[in-house]
Amino acid sequence: MTVVPADDPRPLAALSAATARVAGEWGGTLRVDAASVEEVARHATAIEAAIRSRVAGDALSIALPATHLTRRLLRRIHGALLEDLRRLDPAPGGGDVLHLVQAVEAVALALEPSWDQQFADRLSGPDGLELVVEVAHDLRSPLTSILFLAETLQRGRSGPITPLQERQLGLIYSAAFGLSSVASDVIELARGGDRLVDLEPLPFSVGDILVSVRDIVQPIAEEKGLEIRLHSPDGAIRIGHSVALSRVLLNLTTNALKFSDSGYVELSVRELPGTAIEFAVRDTGRGIPAEAMEMLFEPFRRRQKERDYAFSGSGLGLSICRKLVEAMGSAMQVETLPGEGTTFRFVLHLPPLESAGMFHDPPG
Repeated sequence: MTVVPADDPRPLAALSAATARVAGEWGGTLRVDAASVEEVARHATAIEAAIRSRVAGDALSIALPATHLTRRLLRRIHGALLEDLRRLDPAPGGGDVLHLVQAVEAVALALEPSWDQQFADRLSGPDGLELVVEVAHDLRSPLTSILFLAETLQRGRSGPITPLQERQLGLIYSAAFGLSSVASDVIELARGGDRLVDLEPLPFSVGDILVSVRDIVQPIAEEKGLEIRLHSPDGAIRIGHSVALSRVLLNLTTNALKFSDSGYVELSVRELPGTAIEFAVRDTGRGIPAEAMEMLFEPFRRRQKERDYAFSGSGLGLSICRKLVEAMGSAMQVETLPGEGTTFRFVLHLPPLESAGMFHDPPG
């Protein structure tokens, strides 16, 4: 009967062999996880050192961050090690193998990410953008249901409501609409941010768009004691991209209300020579500091101190607004004066309905 030494060196030798083999076989499916073979070898060496340290009874220390690469390499090293241990003849003592396997499990536990780390790994991976879009879609679906139910109740379709309830339902609708808009902005930005839903220009009422925007944000304005002012040419029917225009005006108006504490928010339309129309959203809010202007339209900008920064940290809404305005053939302009307010304006060329022959009735 073969006697196995009490301190059998073969399990650790098997660990070294398994580590070297996994690092040497680097390629194929693993190739996506690191920039080079050298990086893999460095990770594998650090993993082996951590396991040996644990076997020796030292405090567990891993000279690498817990990444998808280190965890995947450890799993492959573990599998290769078990294969090599099975081939040893005579078989090593059970205590030596158990001690080594426990060391491997301890390293694996140390490399196991927390949920926030797993989420961060997924976001930084090749499908990170798709994950963000999935989350935005999951948010938008229930919010759409909330919007429908709030509107149904507010209009009394389920029975009479008091003025206070009507106001509260209006606030629920506005809040849900704001959240739904953020989700839509995330999805839109992932797709480029400049997609026009109505690909072909269609006739629409400029005045109706302004009224629609006012009706949506009116509960927010009333809650803050702000006035919504509209200035629009009567009966102006134009040909253009009404969905994109509505989205831009609604986003700018919501933003203006959010950062105005008193006074009013004004939506105005001014006819210019030819087919040009100028749209403007003006507020009497705090204005935009000069240091914030250069990053105003950047998405996911770093948040400044509340007292120094007039807009939210994500910047999604303004980024989408600028992209949509550019997709409609114009450019967003900003005028601001600290302590007095801000105006966003842009000019679109929108032919009157009468000038678009395709919309005329055929001659009798």
